[in-house]
Amino acid sequence: MLDVWLTRLKQKHRTMAYPDGPAPELPPRFAGRPVLAAGECGESCRECIAVCPTAAVQAGTTGLRLDMGRCLFCRACEQACRRQVIAFGPDHRLAAGQREDLIVTAASPAVAPARHAPAERLFKRSFKLRQVSAGGCNACEADANVLGTLAWDMGRFGIQFVASPRHADGLLVTGPITRNMRLALEKTYEAVPAPKVVIAVGACAVSGGGYAGHPEQCDGAASVLPVDLFIPGCPPHPLTILDGLLRFIGRIAEAPGP
Repeated sequence: MLDVWLTRLKQKHRTMAYPDGPAPELPPRFAGRPVLAAGECGESCRECIAVCPTAAVQAGTTGLRLDMGRCLFCRACEQACRRQVIAFGPDHRLAAGQREDLIVTAASPAVAPARHAPAERLFKRSFKLRQVSAGGCNACEADANVLGTLAWDMGRFGIQFVASPRHADGLLVTGPITRNMRLALEKTYEAVPAPKVVIAVGACAVSGGGYAGHPEQCDGAASVLPVDLFIPGCPPHPLTILDGLLRFIGRIAEAPGP
C-alpha cells in the first residue's frame, strides 16, 4: 500500500486544468474550425467543390460555404484551393446549438453559440448521458469515452455516462442511425425521463457523414429525434466534445473566438 501512495505522489496531479487553465496543446495536424477568405475565389475555380467527398463545400450567392456538419475534416478542399481561400484553423470550438450555425462562410462568427438555457438551468451541476452508437465506426465513441479518463475527468463537472437511459438526462448519439438501430434509438429516447436532450456527435450523427444518402441509414440523428446540440468532426477531438458539453450546460461562458 505504501508503494502505491509513493507512486501516486511521484506521478503528481494528472488531470488537466482546463477550462480554468489553458486548453491542452493540439498537434499541428489538427484540423479545427475552417476559415474562409472573402472575395478571393475565382468564378471559374471549383476544384475545392469537386474534391469534397461529402459535398460539404458549396458555392453560395456571396462566396463559398462549408458545412461543418457534412465535413470529414480531410483537408482535401484546403489542398486543392490554389488561392488559399479555405484553411482549417486551430480552433477546437466547433459545437453549435442550431444545425444552420454549422455552415461557415466568410462572414460567419468565429464561434457558434451552443448554450442551452433549459439545460443550464437543470443540468449545470449534474448531467448524465446515455451514449448510443447507432451504427458508428467507434471513432466518435472512443473520443467521447476518453473524457472519462484521469487526464480529462469530465466527472469533475458532474458529467457522466450512465448505463440505463432511465438514469439519464439525455442521449449522446454517434453514427448515421442505421435502419437496424433506428428502433433501438427511438426506444432508448422514450425511456429517458423528461425533460431530456439529444446531442449528436460526429459527422455521421449530424448529417450521415460519408454514408449520407445511403438507403440503409437515416442521415443523422435529427431525422429521428429532436437534436439540441451538434458537435461536428470525423471524429471530433475530445476537447471539441468537452467544450461543446460545457458550453451547452453553461459551465463555461460563450465567448467570441480570436
